[in-house]
Amino acid sequence: MSQLVTGEAVVLQVRIARMPTRALACAIDVVIQGIVLAILFTTLFGFLLTSASPALRGAIVFFVLLLVLVGYRVVMETLTRGRTLGKLMLGLKVVRDDGSSIRFRHALVRTLLWLFVDFAPWFAASPGIVTSLMNKQGKRIGDLVAGTVVIRERHQPMASPPLFVPAHLVQWAHSLELSRLSDELANTAREYLARYTELEPGARIALGDALAFRVGGVTAPAPPVQLSSPAFLSAVLAERRRRELNRLATQGPRFVAYTGPFGTAYAPPSPYGALPPAPQPQLHPQGMPYPQPPARVVPQGEPTKVNAQGWHAPGSEPDQWS
Repeated sequence: MSQLVTGEAVVLQVRIARMPTRALACAIDVVIQGIVLAILFTTLFGFLLTSASPALRGAIVFFVLLLVLVGYRVVMETLTRGRTLGKLMLGLKVVRDDGSSIRFRHALVRTLLWLFVDFAPWFAASPGIVTSLMNKQGKRIGDLVAGTVVIRERHQPMASPPLFVPAHLVQWAHSLELSRLSDELANTAREYLARYTELEPGARIALGDALAFRVGGVTAPAPPVQLSSPAFLSAVLAERRRRELNRLATQGPRFVAYTGPFGTAYAPPSPYGALPPAPQPQLHPQGMPYPQPPARVVPQGEPTKVNAQGWHAPGSEPDQWS
């Protein structure tokens, strides 16, 4: 872990990319550049052979080399704000010393010094490797001149911090007023507790006290006993989570009993109102259901009429049927 100080004097905790990871990213970029050069020179091979002017052939070769070796890095780092394909694969990014994104001038300076100074073939030893090993932030000469640093963007997934309320403070936690505690402030406090062990001791205390002061300003009442900043934040967040879980449990879909023709079933309430009751058969005074008349099968071709009770009767008078 290393620290970057922004223009607003805010200390950022970042992971500096080390030499092996940067070398692997550089090797990936070199392979990609080699493939592009091979394709371009293969395409221009016929023209270079038939050209009668050696000066033209040399100019074309120099232009192609400059376009691929310099243009690739400058364009990629400018458009992606500090990433080439190799850095993108390994989760690396070039940023300025204050943590902000680089621009065209930073990418151009880094690339030119990478090609002509840091790893130039006319130097017996690569100055970029020596400088990077001697610098605590792993900077090569191009980074020192451009004011940039390479950091790692990929982090391990942040585990949820263990939130709890001490037994002697449960009554106080239940009486807390948390309506003014915003989601943003709560998430900031939760992230602080999750990264508590990764912070420097000085930053850990200062940031914890600042968050506890902000959270204490929007919650009431104050704890009855003196608590450390992490313990206070943990108790407030634990009580907030408990209330949220209770709210979800009480507002979740409730299942109601519905008695149908095949027995009792449970289903969520309908958004269109109560479910209609199941039809009940008419019972005889002695408790037996009334017998239902059998359906008469009408021969094919015989006229059929239906009355209000659903009886089929062929050949009846029209005024008796509907």
